[in-house]
Amino acid sequence: MRPINTVARARLLEEIQRTTPARAGVVAARLRVGVATLHRMMKEYGADIFGVGGSSNRRYAVRRPLRGQRAPLPVYRINEVGQGDLAGTLEMVAPRGSFLDLRAMGWPTLKDTSGWWEGLPYPIYDMRPQGFLGRNFARWVHGDLAVPESPTDWNDDDIAHVLSQRGADTIGNLIVGDRAFERFLDTVTQPFVPIAADLTVEHYAQIAQEVANLGVPGSSAGGEFPKFTACRELDSAATPHVIVKFSGAEDSATVVRWADLLTCEHLALETLREACGLSSVRSRILGGQGRTYLETERFDRHGFWGRSAVVSLDALNGALIGAAETNWPGLGLRLLEHGLIDGTLRESIDVLWWYGRLIGNTDMHLGNLSFRFQPVPGQSPRLALAPTYDMLPMFYAPLAGGEVPSRDFAPPLPLPLQRPAWGRAFHGALAFWRRAASDARISAPFRQICTTNGDRLEALGGREGVAKPGLANPHQPATPILTPQFPTGE
Repeated sequence: MRPINTVARARLLEEIQRTTPARAGVVAARLRVGVATLHRMMKEYGADIFGVGGSSNRRYAVRRPLRGQRAPLPVYRINEVGQGDLAGTLEMVAPRGSFLDLRAMGWPTLKDTSGWWEGLPYPIYDMRPQGFLGRNFARWVHGDLAVPESPTDWNDDDIAHVLSQRGADTIGNLIVGDRAFERFLDTVTQPFVPIAADLTVEHYAQIAQEVANLGVPGSSAGGEFPKFTACRELDSAATPHVIVKFSGAEDSATVVRWADLLTCEHLALETLREACGLSSVRSRILGGQGRTYLETERFDRHGFWGRSAVVSLDALNGALIGAAETNWPGLGLRLLEHGLIDGTLRESIDVLWWYGRLIGNTDMHLGNLSFRFQPVPGQSPRLALAPTYDMLPMFYAPLAGGEVPSRDFAPPLPLPLQRPAWGRAFHGALAFWRRAASDARISAPFRQICTTNGDRLEALGGREGVAKPGLANPHQPATPILTPQFPTGE
């Protein structure tokens, strides 16, 4: 076998990286060789180079080693009955970026999306560890996987490495890498024993104490609920997989306020379904040993093992739109303009946004709105709203130091063109404040706050000419809501 010409190899790799994704003709011209000679050279150094596309539109790139390994990462997809199949292949590109053909996988893309990404493909960013659960997870694995202790400090290679080794149970239905997929298969073959219904609170108390003992920074004192995932029995549930937020166990003013907000989140989700006709995650409030628990079903899980695709507004905007807007209606309009949603869904986003604002939700960031879709290989599917989650009056959250401030909430008024959405949201928000004001699980001081807010909102409704409940049916949306034609996990 002829020895490799290291100088020629280095020049070839350098020229391909210079114009990645590179055309053969361009690289050949830079090297001053014929295209046939170039193809022989690339074949000789095949472990480092890969090509994508047909003969007339083929592009080439150099593989970037991931922890010393140049092999591409398989991307697996889990369907709604728990079966996995190979959906695509993730290539790490030198000197930066990656390749994954999301359109071939049936993920939302734009017409000019070719599969080449400046960073990681956008679904991977949704899958990365983040928030309270992500920080907790990172503290467990950072030593074994040689990554920073905080996931906010991870670069793209860290994210891909961690997911390929431990990402068997991430958001959505994708798994990256053979090792992570083997971990998923291991769970399928082992006996599945969910928490018995009559032991749920007892188990939650034990898990909550273990999580609290870890002392993970950034919990409720910093504006975020501590939480954990669990699997429990419940006859009325579509899946045993849940996310559980919990309060502290003492009776301080800070803990009481967080407990009030957990109950408010449960009521806000229920009211959104009943009064606005919009889907929300199924939830319930449990209590025991001084703690309050909010349990929400995972809408990306079905039964024991089934999963479905989900994508956040944050990921879609970052990869496909790149808009500066941080509000949901503005980005909903951009999604409509790009053909990713229809007008009915855009209206639903507007209603949901106003509902949140009218109940004092000051934490409606782009990661708190997600979409579901049915993948259509080779096409960009239409999106449907995922069930709403994290909807609560965060305006009243304690400060980072634990102080519970006295705040005066002023419900916002709409511009003239926003009145239809505001009016639909008004009925739901008013119903929420009235329900919270009469719910005995909420402390008396906060119930009084809810009463005051309901009175103020009702007065604004009269000013805007919105019919009071009883004069018009608040349970009937003004326009039909787009309903996904696949299981919703509810």
